[in-house]
Amino acid sequence: MTKDIVLGIDIGGSGIKGALVNIKTGELVSERFRLETPQPADPKNVTDTFIKVVEHFDYKGPIGCGFPAVMKKGVAFTASNIHKDWIGTNAAELFSKASGCEVAVLNDADVAGVAEVEFGVGAKVEGTIILITIGTGLGSAIFLDGKLLPNTEFGHVYLKGHKEVAERYASNSARKRDDLKYEEWAARFKTYLEHLQFLFTPDLFILGGGASKKYKKFDQILETIRTPIKTAEMLNEAGIIGAALSAIKR
Repeated sequence: MTKDIVLGIDIGGSGIKGALVNIKTGELVSERFRLETPQPADPKNVTDTFIKVVEHFDYKGPIGCGFPAVMKKGVAFTASNIHKDWIGTNAAELFSKASGCEVAVLNDADVAGVAEVEFGVGAKVEGTIILITIGTGLGSAIFLDGKLLPNTEFGHVYLKGHKEVAERYASNSARKRDDLKYEEWAARFKTYLEHLQFLFTPDLFILGGGASKKYKKFDQILETIRTPIKTAEMLNEAGIIGAALSAIKR
């Protein structure tokens, strides 16, 4: 296996998926392999599943991993959509020891953003880009002229008149929980984007995550937002691709 082929793994609240990535082109060079996120999603169970993904590819080499937490030097500082036992755990060290590979672990939304800014709709865009992943929560990544400010948690901002954080109000899981039609949910999401627009005056919003694939069902609701909006080009592969890139660029 060449040095340009790196294993990227994306750990989410519902699934753990991986693929081999050509980090020069951003293309997957294998089929994506996915396993259900174990429950409880504690360090032991997630590590066991992580190893199954690595073994599936019979891979040895650097691994990049997107993880649903604030990550600093491989240590999880939060655990919004994963078991609380991860807080304070050195995920990079744990995965590295278990796999025998050098593993870099970064925030999942950050690595998705890295992929889109390097190879997707954010490539060559100057100024401020905010990527929002719409899924179980609302992940975020912000870039200025292509440079990442890591570990933003814009899904945890409070919106005026709401006692709960934004992701409890405007995530895809909130849509499902409250049995909302996409148009009804989009009115909530619009309020959220307008708040971010007021705070940061971005040059581009990129929408990723599962709900972004349904963008045509609610795009008209967001038309009045002055910041341009694009859907992520790499969709569910962005986390894998960005993770692989981050294994080398860290």
